[in-house]
Amino acid sequence: MAKLKITQIKSKNGATKRQIANLASLGIHRLHQSVEVELTPITKGMIEKVRHLVTIEEL
Repeated sequence: MAKLKITQIKSKNGATKRQIANLASLGIHRLHQSVEVELTPITKGMIEKVRHLVTIEEL
């Protein structure tokens, strides 16, 4: 499976509870933090919900 590097670039202030929960599920807890995740249908769905808060790079 492909790996992605996800970095939070915008604050989660003003985001919905569901979006904040998706960031936490991805392992992102603070601004400018990066995590590497496997691209699965579950993570793809979570990334789509917070796309406006993060940048995505393919590794």
